[in-house]
Amino acid sequence: MKFKSAADLRVGESGVIREFSLEDLPVKLLEMGCLPGTELEVKHVAPFNGPIYFRMADYHIAIRRDLASLILLEDSVEHVA
Repeated sequence: MKFKSAADLRVGESGVIREFSLEDLPVKLLEMGCLPGTELEVKHVAPFNGPIYFRMADYHIAIRRDLASLILLEDSVEHVA
């Protein structure tokens, strides 16, 4: 299975968190639900290597690109009803 980092997503793309480094991810992100199995969707990307704005569960969060690169995602699959 192919993973990509959260920093590689473009606006409108999403993925499901599969793994990350516990030592490098701030505790606040874990407390907010940034855990394996959670879906992230990119809402906005700031220019000039600025942060990336994500929707995650009931939160909207901005994460620095260096931290986003530590979060590995699997492509999310859209289900058609």
